[in-house]
Amino acid sequence: MDLLSSFKEKAIKGDLGLEDGLLIYEEGKKNPYLLMAYAWEITRHFKGDSFEICMIVNAKSGLCSEDCKFCAQSVRYNTSIETYPLLPKEEILAKAKEAKDEGASMFSIVTSGPSIEKEEDFEVILETVKAIRGIGLNPCASLGMINEERAKELKRAGLFRYHHNLETSRDYFSKICSTHTYEEKINTIKNLKKAGLSVCSGGIIGMGESVIDRIKMALELRELDVDSVPINILNPRPGTPLETIDPISPQDVIISISLFRFFLPEKDIRLCAGKEIRMRQLLPLGILAGCNAIMSGNYLTTTGRNPRLDRELVRDLQLKLKNGFIEQES
Repeated sequence: MDLLSSFKEKAIKGDLGLEDGLLIYEEGKKNPYLLMAYAWEITRHFKGDSFEICMIVNAKSGLCSEDCKFCAQSVRYNTSIETYPLLPKEEILAKAKEAKDEGASMFSIVTSGPSIEKEEDFEVILETVKAIRGIGLNPCASLGMINEERAKELKRAGLFRYHHNLETSRDYFSKICSTHTYEEKINTIKNLKKAGLSVCSGGIIGMGESVIDRIKMALELRELDVDSVPINILNPRPGTPLETIDPISPQDVIISISLFRFFLPEKDIRLCAGKEIRMRQLLPLGILAGCNAIMSGNYLTTTGRNPRLDRELVRDLQLKLKNGFIEQES
């Protein structure tokens, strides 16, 4: 049995630690496509050939008070993005219907800012969640930090999943953001879990972090027992502090995705923003490296990938697109 094969068996048992991750990464640099093949075997073991597409709407754009160095929506940076308050329910619902027509089974309402401050905005979101559920889509939201009481309100309205990224490791977080803490993010995830919501949490690779940071983030997500792990690849935005950072290579993306699959074998791993720019012609290998889900369409402030191409990719890889409703536990 070769080294990566033995780590695959260990991954399936959920026994991997930090030192294992470093060895997997080093071996993956020598044999990236062998690593990818084993990661895909882990994916098939737990997920079969089922595949999910999700889409989002930027429901409230820009003017965020936080200083996250990757984000074009921060009021602290001159990025020239479009800014607007919370969209009306009807406009968000129209986007959700478009997403359903494009093959999405999950649709997320995303708002800028550290949290929803206006009670009237939160009421609009509750009504919109009910409406999205009413058209047969699984509603998701990404509204910043949230307390348990509001999380329970969203659950009662029919929200299936809440998204709240850790972004990076605890050790590296202070280099990315200084206006809120890592512990606040952890507490938000704990509030969501107490409320009975499915949790989507991951981060961004390619922000100057080390492979140790990526492994530590995976370990933190494993400890938190989140359900879905989005992997974004930094696409540096003009005007942000990270605009001149050197991009990571497509092969490094593949190795990193495989690492996350090894450490989070039973979770949904979702290939998200930056995939078209940073993976280029190797994009399909991002799926084979361990993803069983993808974010399709446009992102918050950048143009994404045509959903038709993503459906074609799923079909060409002979995967089965997940459709329909995911019933909530009571």
